[in-house]
Amino acid sequence: MGAMPAGPAVLIRRLGPADASVLTLLAREDADFDLEGQGGGETPLAPRGASAFLSDPDLLTWAAFAGPEVVGFVFCHVLRMRKEPARELLLYEIGVRSRWRRQGVGRRLIEAMVDWMRAEGIVTAWVLAGHEGAQHFYEACGFAPGPGPATYLELILTA
Repeated sequence: MGAMPAGPAVLIRRLGPADASVLTLLAREDADFDLEGQGGGETPLAPRGASAFLSDPDLLTWAAFAGPEVVGFVFCHVLRMRKEPARELLLYEIGVRSRWRRQGVGRRLIEAMVDWMRAEGIVTAWVLAGHEGAQHFYEACGFAPGPGPATYLELILTA
């Protein structure tokens, strides 16, 4: 494993209402947090949307910082269920800057998520792994395949 890029230690913290600039950065620099050739510059949320996103207790985002630089993030949804357990966590997206990959940043983001789950009494988290490398990463972080085959389908409404 390579050496951690030179610089300050990595700090993981949950984003809050004052962190709209971090959401903007994550959108604009999306390609550097995604797999090569997969991401691109995205349109940031407008201030009102960013405020609503960051204030929603069921939308959770942790970011990894090396000094002032954002080097990774994980974004999750708390899902309310119709039966017990009453809540689950969907790990919707994780990203680490290309030059910070394989340095433990992603694992530390997952650890922050798991610590939050324990504090909240949530016992299940799930993720749809988009490729074999992602599946191996999630399994190394403690995830295991679910009880049946998963199929990803979309419904996109057009005007």
